[in-house]
Amino acid sequence: MEHSAGTQDLLNRIALGEDSFLELKELTIKGKKVMTPARESLAEELAAMANAHGGVCLLGVRDAPREIVGIELESLDDAETWVRNICADLIVPPLAPSIARVALPGPDGTRRAILKIDVPRSLFVHESPGGYFHRVGSSKRKMPPDYLARLFQQRSQARIIRFDEQPVPGSTLSELSQHLYDRFRTDLSADEPRDIFLDKLAMARIDEGGVLRPTVAGVLMASPDPRRYLPNAFIQAVAYAGTEISPAGDAFAYQIDAADITGPLDQQVFDALRFVARNMRTAAYKDIGRRDLPQYDLSAVFEALVNAVAHRDYSMYGSKTRLRMFSDRLELYSPGALANTMTVGSIAYRQAARNEALASLLAKCAISIEIGGFVTTRKTVMDRRGEGVGVVFRNSERLSGLRPRYEMFDESELVLTIWAAQPRLAGEG
Repeated sequence: MEHSAGTQDLLNRIALGEDSFLELKELTIKGKKVMTPARESLAEELAAMANAHGGVCLLGVRDAPREIVGIELESLDDAETWVRNICADLIVPPLAPSIARVALPGPDGTRRAILKIDVPRSLFVHESPGGYFHRVGSSKRKMPPDYLARLFQQRSQARIIRFDEQPVPGSTLSELSQHLYDRFRTDLSADEPRDIFLDKLAMARIDEGGVLRPTVAGVLMASPDPRRYLPNAFIQAVAYAGTEISPAGDAFAYQIDAADITGPLDQQVFDALRFVARNMRTAAYKDIGRRDLPQYDLSAVFEALVNAVAHRDYSMYGSKTRLRMFSDRLELYSPGALANTMTVGSIAYRQAARNEALASLLAKCAISIEIGGFVTTRKTVMDRRGEGVGVVFRNSERLSGLRPRYEMFDESELVLTIWAAQPRLAGEG
């Protein structure tokens, strides 16, 4: 029987047995219920691979003796759903492996279906039900405290190489959109080969295996939907009619609009600004002709949004940027502690970029949005002079009479509150 090169390689690996990058598991199903392997056991194996150098788990292949027993065709959907639920429910942060259905010859020569689970080396450290494991040879081992501490450090913001310049495991350059990265070209880089150009902008880096892959910054700025590899890279926007949300969720405020805003970071900023514009109220007065009083200065909101997406900590899996609008205020939640030695009190006076590559790219993005009330003299999304926070404070206080407030919650989330201008202020001054 003839096989493709990929299939033959897989058969050769099975024949050699389990190693640091290969796990074999027989899968048995009764009805729609998976009986073996145990959910916790598979979770630990997959997390261990992600915590080490990645690997492949083959479901439907017996290890001793090495035999392709397969999975019944009618059970493939249930088996794949079972695996995905394990990755989402039993592993923290969740895994998103690539799962493929492959036909391999069994002992009698007939082709049998198996599930091939590709687990890339992760940007994060994953915990499974039994704790933190990593792959050593053909088995998983629990990580001792000192090893675990080093691994967290290596895969955290504390690395010498910034998180936004880390290559994203499992991604390929073909997944970046050409029109999204070509917009950063200048006359000097117009004819540069793609790989060299992306590397110079820190949008691609060579990983530990010697493969050039998109970086976190590359995915965030040149991928149509960064959530494929960074599920937390979006803005969750909600507008409420009232001023507070009760613990029971049934009083004070009710939701009038909501959106999960994704796409390249500059597009997220523009779409979030549109969300604010369509949900804020504008009072009209006729004391001297017609005079409109919007709730928020959109230029200030724009600067706040840019800072939120540029400086948040993308290594915090599961923490998204959140935009909340109430009848009396706007709240913007940005994951991560303040960079370097900055404090809440010094935000308006100091500069400290957590994500240098992202900040550089945003400073090259042209502003392409037209919304009534949004006025800026700047031509690019980000101002590298550090004047954005000053605009947030000055413009917002001038409109509402109240100074915006920055707060740090649990040393892990920065919250900006911008107060809405109230109609009663319109006749004053």
